[in-house]
Order: sequence, then structure tokens, then C-alpha cells
Amino acid sequence: MFNRRGREGKKSINKQGSPHSFKIEDLHKELLVLVSNSEDLVFRTITIDDQKIAVAYFDDLINPTSMQDSIIRPLEESNQELNYQLIKDTINIAKLTTTNSLTDVVDNLVNGTAYIFKEGDTHGILADVADKGTRALEKAETESLVFGPKISFTESITKNLNLIRSNINDPKLCVETFMLGSRTKKKVQMIYISDIAEEENVNTFRQRITEIEIDSIVDSTVLAQLIEDNSFTFFPQFITTELPDRCTISLLHGKIALLVDRSPTAIIGPSTFMNFFESTEDIYMRWNMGTFLRMIRFVAIFFSILLTPAYVAVLTYHYEVIPSALLVSLGQSRSNVPFPPVFEALLLEFIIELLREAGARLPTKVGQTMGIVGGIVIGQASVQAGFTSNILIIIIAISALGSFTAPSYAIGTAVRIIRFPIIVMAGLYGGVGIMFCFCFILIHLLKITTLGRPYLSPIYPFRFSDLKYSIFRMPYQYLVKRPVSNHPIDKGRIPIKKAKMKKDVDE
Repeated sequence: MFNRRGREGKKSINKQGSPHSFKIEDLHKELLVLVSNSEDLVFRTITIDDQKIAVAYFDDLINPTSMQDSIIRPLEESNQELNYQLIKDTINIAKLTTTNSLTDVVDNLVNGTAYIFKEGDTHGILADVADKGTRALEKAETESLVFGPKISFTESITKNLNLIRSNINDPKLCVETFMLGSRTKKKVQMIYISDIAEEENVNTFRQRITEIEIDSIVDSTVLAQLIEDNSFTFFPQFITTELPDRCTISLLHGKIALLVDRSPTAIIGPSTFMNFFESTEDIYMRWNMGTFLRMIRFVAIFFSILLTPAYVAVLTYHYEVIPSALLVSLGQSRSNVPFPPVFEALLLEFIIELLREAGARLPTKVGQTMGIVGGIVIGQASVQAGFTSNILIIIIAISALGSFTAPSYAIGTAVRIIRFPIIVMAGLYGGVGIMFCFCFILIHLLKITTLGRPYLSPIYPFRFSDLKYSIFRMPYQYLVKRPVSNHPIDKGRIPIKKAKMKKDVDE
């Protein structure tokens, strides 16, 4: 395993690992050097009939029961001449690998693996006895649902993959594993159905993952930022979800999922702008209810972006569009306000963002109370003090509610951010400024791609058949083909003959 060579009467060990015998004392010293003399490295030597077997592991990363019952005790009770092949048959660990590289030994030790080596052998054994603390399967926190499964991903990539495989028991479900990070290596798994997902999308995902050069991948959201097409846009380009059923549905539609070890969310791509307004709850409801809820979300987002800028533009430049019956009450409401409409709107929007951020950072019960009481107290006090008008309080509240209707937290945050420059342009140029911002955002969305695919699909390029998967939700018997925007290999969800037969029977 290690190269022993003489230099000034001392023995040194080659880090790359050449298959030569060496002394256990040398191994211990070299491991201590490579782990910076870390005191939690345990190096245990077992002597059996003049046979010396070394067991090295980090005490705080392994499962003590597995170590004692599956490795230490079987080795101590063995009464035969052992080598690395017989040691593999002796210890009771399912995941075993052999290695002759010291670099591999160190990389696995810091991940909770035990290293077993018999003095004089050319190879050692790596046994997975890691004790990765994970929480039990629980309800989803950020994507709450009324209908459908409530279970969510955890920080264990093994459990997360198990959840997906239990939903898709298809032998065509393919899993590719990558190790990312030069210092802290993280396991990343790419999941797709081989006869549905387009090969070009799979290759693009694979290429971008393998080209990443970074010291550590902290979370799946960080990985999504590293592989996205445009890093400077406010709009997210990959869906991150904690729901296994949403991941399952996306895989069956021809998309690709990424799991990152120690991360409770999965990355789904390629994702379009419309995908961020879809909820799995739409699928579990009847088709007309699901369609209604999607339309509500689109209208709410539209109001969230344009309602406050429209108020600023109308009061600054376009009084003529205000109905005469409303003009009097509006004038009375603003009679005591000393600020121009643009400053008034920006001030209230900033206060709303402060309340939202404070409520998110405080403990759950305190945060809810803070949001409700703070909103009422600040709103009432602002009107009485003459800082703002009653009508703007209503408009700001509707805009805030509209941004929270999006199922994706990322797209809701993007909507709230882009509202600020639109308000400024409305205060400077009125309706012309609003139209300029609207056209600029539309052109920007047309230029964005996700894995090289159009971000506004199926609106651009227009695909009529995909509207029933994005804007509308049609009955299941009409969802014969998978979304064309995903370029699936197997395009059919329902066999054509059966679909036509069913249609004839219905007629």
C-alpha cells in the first residue's frame, strides 16, 4: 500500500500509495500528520497470534455499536491467519471497499469510515460505520399542502433517494453519483428516467456538475447557483423543493433532479417561469379547481408587481384616470401627507419588508404575533401621524399578499425586489416608466435560458399543447403526451390506442 524507502536511516510513506508492506507505527504517524494531529482520531491495534491489525477512525463520526459489534469483536474472536480478503469475510459490514492509497484513507476517515489494515498486507479495508445524525421524516415546512402527501426530504441523501425510488419503482430510474468539493467533499446524485429524460439535458447537467471547482458545496441551493445559466438575474432558474412527490412528478415529465448530501431540498431542471407558479396541490384537486387556483396566482402576481406603481403614477401624473367619486376621498386621505406619492410608497414597502424579515427570523409564535401586531400598529399609527394615506395601506397590503401566493419562495422574493425599481420609474415618468419597466422585464425573461432551454416556454416559443400543463390544468384523460418543452424521449403518458378507444366510448 505504501512505499517504504530509505532516506538518512528513516522510513517515509508515499501518500499516493504503492502496494508495499510497512509498519503500523509508521501508518499511525503518517495519518496524524495528514489530519493535523487531530485528537479525535482513534488508532487501535489488535494483536491476534502475532498478527497486528490496525483500526483507525474518528471517534465522533462513527456508530460505536456498529464499530464494536461488527468490527472489533469479530476480529478479536477470529482464530485464523488473516489477510485483507479474509478480514472482509470476518467483519459484518455491508459496505466494504479495499484501497492501497493513503489519500483515499484520509478522505474516507473524515466521512465516518473506519480503516482496517493488517501489517504486511498490500491493501487495507474501508468499512462504512458512519453515524450521520438525521431527523425523522416530517411534514414540509416551506411548501405546505392541504391535499396530497405531507412527507418531506431530510438531510440524508440515502433517505431522500429512498423516497424517490419508493414513488418510482421503475428499473429505468437512473442515478449518477458525483463527489464535489476540494476540501469538504459532498455527494451529489443526479436522478432521471433514462427512457424519458432527453440525453442533451442529462449531458448538460453532467458537464456543469463536473466542471465545478470549489472547496465546498454547503447546500443544494448553492449548487443550483453554480450551474445556472445566468447568475445576475433576480429570477430563479431551477426549482428547489422539499417535496418528494413534486420531484417524482417532474421526473415523470422528463425533467432531471439533483440531490445533495446533508441538504433537505432537491434541484429540478430544466425549469421554466411557469413552473414556479405550479403546486402539486393543483394535481391532487379536480382539474377546474386547479385551473382556478393557478389563474388566481397569476392575477395576484400581476397585481403585486403593478398595483403600487400604478398608484404612484396616477397620483403623480394621471389624475384624469381617477373616477370623480373616488377623487374626493383620495384627496381627503392625502390632505395631511407631506410626502410625494413615490416616497410614501417606498417607505411603506420598506416597512412591509422589515416586518416580513423580522417575522421570518424570530421564533414561529413570536414571529406570527410580530407580523400581525406590527402591521396593525404601524399602519394605524402611520395614517394618524400623516405619513401615509388609508388607500395606500390597502394597496400595499394587497401587493404583499399577492407576492405570497406564489408556491415558490424564490419567485415571490424576486417579485418583491423588482417592485421597487418599478415604483421609482413610476414616480419619475408615470405610466411611461411603468411600461418601460414592463417591457424591459419581458425582454429579460425572453433572453433567460435554463439548461439552454427557453425560460418562458410554452409562451415563447409558443406550444399550445403544453398550456394544459402550465397555465391550465386539464382532466387526466386529456393528458395523453408529456410536456413537449421538456423534449422527452418517450412522449406518451397514455397509449394512443387506449386514449382513442376511451374517447370513442365516451362519445
